[in-house]
Amino acid sequence: MRIAVEQPYEDVMNALVAKGYEAKMFNTDEDVTGYDIGVVRAINEGDTHEFNFPVVTMKGMSVDDVVQAVEKKANLLQ
Repeated sequence: MRIAVEQPYEDVMNALVAKGYEAKMFNTDEDVTGYDIGVVRAINEGDTHEFNFPVVTMKGMSVDDVVQAVEKKANLLQ
């Protein structure tokens, strides 16, 4: 499972790698393709079309909460 994590959230990326996911950082202005799930700081309701995969929005969540949300989405994709 390939996870795209918005910079600068290296702690989230490291937590996902520790769980066995392939996680990489991305900048908000780059084209992000080839991933299964994305983790972003926040997203406007109308902006979900920017990604061709499910997105976890981190706003108000701890690192553990984000990892749990990614795991739920990953289980739904399998």
